[in-house]
Amino acid sequence: MADAREHDLDGTRGTLFVREWPHPRPRCLALLVHGYGEHSGRYGEVARVLTGHGASVWAPDHAGHGRSAGERVLIEDFEDVVTDVESVAARARAAHPGLPLVVLGHSMGGLIAARHAQRYRGTLAALVLSGPVIGAWRTPGRLLAAADATGAVPAVPVSPAALSRDPAVGAAYAADPLVWHGPMKRPTLEAFVRTLETVDKGGDLGGLPLLWLHGDDDRLVPLPGSRTGVERLGGGAHTERIFPGARHEVFHETCKEEAFAELTGFLDRVLPR
Repeated sequence: MADAREHDLDGTRGTLFVREWPHPRPRCLALLVHGYGEHSGRYGEVARVLTGHGASVWAPDHAGHGRSAGERVLIEDFEDVVTDVESVAARARAAHPGLPLVVLGHSMGGLIAARHAQRYRGTLAALVLSGPVIGAWRTPGRLLAAADATGAVPAVPVSPAALSRDPAVGAAYAADPLVWHGPMKRPTLEAFVRTLETVDKGGDLGGLPLLWLHGDDDRLVPLPGSRTGVERLGGGAHTERIFPGARHEVFHETCKEEAFAELTGFLDRVLPR
C-alpha cells in the first residue's frame, strides 16, 4: 500500500486534517469515518485492505479530534461533522470523477455516516457500519442524568480493554497521544442525544446496500441497541455479521481477518466490476 498523503481542508469549525491512501487505478472511493476520541491514523490496516481491493481511501480527523482544529472532543452539532465528511467526499470525487462511493463508519462514526447517508441520498453506492452508535444507545442519557449540581458529567473515559481481545490494541490506544483519554463533555453528550433522535426519525435509506458488523461482547455500544437503529435505517434489508466474543473494534479484533473478508465480499457483491 502506498504511504498516506495528507491534506488540510476548510472545515465547518476550522482546519480539517485528512488522510488519503491512494490507488493508481481505483475502481471505487472509500471514505472512513472514525469514532469518538480517536483519529483516522488508527485505520491504516483497514485502508490497506481497501486499497488492496481497488479503493482510493480517504479519512478525515473530525473537528476536535486527532490533528484537526477545535477544542478536544467537543462536538456541539453533529450536522457540522456530517458537512465536513461531505467536503472530504467532494474532494475524493474531484480527484476520481465518476467512481462509486462507499462510506464506512465506526462507533460514533457510524452515527455520522448514517446521518450523512440520509442527508446525501443518492450519492452513495454502499454504507458499512461497524459497532455503530445508532438506535438505543443509553450512555449519553445516563451520563447527563448523573451530572452534579454544577452540570458536570461523571468522568468515564473509554477503557482500552473494551476495544479488543488483543491486548496490543489496548496498549497502543492507551499510549496514542492523538487519542483523547479524558472525560466526555456535556455539549457532545447533548449532541449525541439529538442526533440519535434525528437519525431515528430520518427514515430508511431506500435500498442502499448496508453492511452491519458488530461484536456480541461490545460493552461500549451494546449490540441490541444498535440493532434497532440498523434495522430501521436499512428497512430490514441490510446484511449483518455478528462476531462471537468480539468487543468494540472488530477491525482490530482477533477475528479481524474475518471482518475484512466480510467487508471485501460485500463490496464485491454490491459494486460494479
